[in-house]
Amino acid sequence: MELIINGLKQELDAHTIQDVIEHYGLAGKPIVVEADGAVLTAEQWAVTVVRPHMQIELVHFVGGG
Repeated sequence: MELIINGLKQELDAHTIQDVIEHYGLAGKPIVVEADGAVLTAEQWAVTVVRPHMQIELVHFVGGG
């Protein structure tokens, strides 16, 4: 299914936001997820179904100095 992840069109085999997070290897990391303009809580990831052309923003935090 074609999704728009962080502004780029991506073809992913995903059914939920959790599937998208796992595809990018971000499971268990501190991230913020926005889907079609709404910020989702971690509890919503597994139950939020993705649909074609959904716009998803994945923001993860990187430490450094």
